[in-house]
Amino acid sequence: MKFVKYLFIIAICCFFLGIGAIFGLYKYLEPELPDVSTLKEVKLQMPMQVFSAEGELIAQFGEMRRIPVTLKQMPPQLIHAFLATEDSRFYEHHGLDPIGIARALVVAVGAGSAQQGASTITQQLARNFFLSPEKTITRKAKEAFLAIRIERSLTKDEILELYLNKIYLGSRAYGIGAAAHVYFGKDVSQLTLSEMAMIAGLPKAPSSYNPINYPDRALVRRNTVLYRMLEEKYITQQEYMEAKNSPLVANYHEPEVAFTASYLAEMVRQEMIDRFGENAYTDGYKVYTTITKSLQTAATDAVRNNIIDYDIRHGYRGPEHVLWKGAETPWEKQQIVDFLKGVSSYGPLVPAVVTKAEGLQATLMLHDGETLALPFSAMRWARPFINDRAMGASPRKVTDVVKAGQQIWIRKSGENWMLSQIPGVNSALISLDPHDGAIKALVGGFDFNQSKFNRVTQSVRQAGSNIKPFVYAAALDKGMTLSTLLTDLPITLNVGGGRTWSPKNSPPTYAGPLRLRVGLGLSKNVMIVRAMRAIGVDYAADYLQRFGFPEQNISRTESLALGAASFTPLQLARGYAVFANGGYLVDPYFISKIEDDTGAIIFGAKPKVACGFTCDIPVVYGQTAKSQALVSNTVDLHSAEDAAAAAAALAAGSVAHPEPADPADDSSDDVDPLTENAVNDITPVPNLPKIDPSKVPPADPYAPHVISSELAFLVQDALKSDISGEPGGGWNGTGWRAARDLKRNDIGGKTGTTNSSKDAWFSGFGPSTVTSVWIGFDDHRRGLGRGEAGAQSAQPAWIDFMKVALNGLPVQATPQPKGIISVTIDMSTGQLPSGGRSRSEYFIKGTEPTARAYSEAGTTVTDSGGNTHELF
Repeated sequence: MKFVKYLFIIAICCFFLGIGAIFGLYKYLEPELPDVSTLKEVKLQMPMQVFSAEGELIAQFGEMRRIPVTLKQMPPQLIHAFLATEDSRFYEHHGLDPIGIARALVVAVGAGSAQQGASTITQQLARNFFLSPEKTITRKAKEAFLAIRIERSLTKDEILELYLNKIYLGSRAYGIGAAAHVYFGKDVSQLTLSEMAMIAGLPKAPSSYNPINYPDRALVRRNTVLYRMLEEKYITQQEYMEAKNSPLVANYHEPEVAFTASYLAEMVRQEMIDRFGENAYTDGYKVYTTITKSLQTAATDAVRNNIIDYDIRHGYRGPEHVLWKGAETPWEKQQIVDFLKGVSSYGPLVPAVVTKAEGLQATLMLHDGETLALPFSAMRWARPFINDRAMGASPRKVTDVVKAGQQIWIRKSGENWMLSQIPGVNSALISLDPHDGAIKALVGGFDFNQSKFNRVTQSVRQAGSNIKPFVYAAALDKGMTLSTLLTDLPITLNVGGGRTWSPKNSPPTYAGPLRLRVGLGLSKNVMIVRAMRAIGVDYAADYLQRFGFPEQNISRTESLALGAASFTPLQLARGYAVFANGGYLVDPYFISKIEDDTGAIIFGAKPKVACGFTCDIPVVYGQTAKSQALVSNTVDLHSAEDAAAAAAALAAGSVAHPEPADPADDSSDDVDPLTENAVNDITPVPNLPKIDPSKVPPADPYAPHVISSELAFLVQDALKSDISGEPGGGWNGTGWRAARDLKRNDIGGKTGTTNSSKDAWFSGFGPSTVTSVWIGFDDHRRGLGRGEAGAQSAQPAWIDFMKVALNGLPVQATPQPKGIISVTIDMSTGQLPSGGRSRSEYFIKGTEPTARAYSEAGTTVTDSGGNTHELF
């Protein structure tokens, strides 16, 4: 009896000693224990999502994939699966489960090592939120104390909801919502019992039981979970057997995006990092952009198809790799499949290996082991590439193009496969709303995975004749009109040091005196040079800054008239928007709003807008005073050289003649005398040039009015002639293909080609849309080749995109500013008509012609052969 008494006393002492030890340990660790009340306001780490203007997902950034789900949204069987496996007494204990701990100890003693975990869901939650995964006694003690604290601060349902959204379940999936999407591509409400059991089995060892990497282990673990659910009476025997016998099919599912806009998504990512730092990846921001699915898809297709068409025109450069040659042993199927799985696809291009080639057909194998037949018709285009100006003979049979053992590229064209190749050339397209600068579509290259260099914002390329409308705008603001005559005849300028410069037209044809409208429409190089000399290089260079072009990219030489300045496609589109919107310089933007993880809007774009052609808003920079020294609207009418007196009058003493660049190459439609080393560094979209703050009303909702609406109207109308030509004029503009394909008269634009066709452009506008397309090689030393220029190389992509952008929009006439008048002129002289061909021309009131055209009465003489000639 005494033994029992002593034993009881010892037990009591041990109990109190144990309580004391636990209390002492708690007090010792208490300063290191975090405040569990923060769990009530916890922010689960969630990825950043990027959406289109319609709210469709286009990108997701962040290592952790998490889709929060409330407890009410979780299927009961999924909750039961976790409870049965992880903590069957969850709703009975207070953070620690003594029965579970005792059971684990008994099993461990019997087995000689730990066989069962004893951590409750609350303990796991404490570990996941507050502690490291290290296996130490101190960490376990902290975990136990925190679990008790958590149970006092949160309800059981709150704990369970946090746990099921926090737990790591492998493959970058955190929480059951993400796991359902990652492994099965489903919402949690769509999971089967088998799939729920599989997910519930992952917390024990997410990597070892990953169904993608270890399907056999995952199957065993799933069945264990199902058995535990049966034991706990959460499912019936029949449900258990049906789920156990069902196959387990799991695959990795990327976030499902509605369409591709990788270059713009990367711009969003960089902007969000600038705003929020690394928290941008984890705080669950939702970013809504200005692009739409239809326009972005059209832009991507237009750029890719145009690049592929260019590639086809220049021949086939051969296979990507040669896996085996004719006499060598062919690879086995699995070798080929393994190789192709390591080769990325680029845009529409799919890698394939030729397994057989004979006669008029080749047999190809794809990365999934499937085979397809590629007929000779799919590679008939593949003349051997020699250089950018030459190709070999046309192939006559399949083996002239491909051979067994070669890894090639193919693409779908309609229902058929075609031989293709990764292009060496690249391109960019940017489209924005000229009213407020919202970017409607942006493509920075052929494929983001091939090259992440964004040519819309980062590629600074020479503008070629794309710059002419801006120079002519300066000339019109200086006193010229659309009926001003400029001589279209060869010109040679002495640049000093015994050197001369002779800019040429392309093609090298010359028509004598032509009106400015015709010179712009036909992209006459010698005419724009004469206009530049008349107004002065410095005046033109300063004027270009009104359109947002950065001063450091503007060359102050006469070659500026032909495109020696270098800009990004975004900068050019922004500049053309000024003509399209009535003279306002809008700021391009691509984020319309940002929401936090609660759905609250924390940023909303408030762009300054263009007021339009009929608003009475002063020009911020002030209009350049029209020269009163202009005697007539005829410049350089009778001489192939500079008409010095008239030019001096027009320039009002500001003519400057810096040294031009090297002579031009006349191999393209628009040629400029540019240096061989083009600028190609990264220049950000520039800030606006300095303005006079006193002329800007406070809180002005309108963008800066940088040129008058009358002037914008004139240039816009002239750019329409570049596409539609001139009724009765007998000429087509360089952009005539757009009139043929789009069949509307409210569009305008301009081609552009630089020296040796290194850069080709087309920039233009339609109702509510301004679009610029560039194509060229990233290595600016390389040209596009024979026959390639703005109209042939860049404009097709512009047309294809604008077909979609303008689809369904009615033809819209541009509102006529009150300062614009229409006067009938003689088409040959630009003066008031007195017979002959005439047309109605627009003028800024006060600049219209006042003199009438005249024709000399010639004296007719007859030669000895009886032929008559005019003496004068």
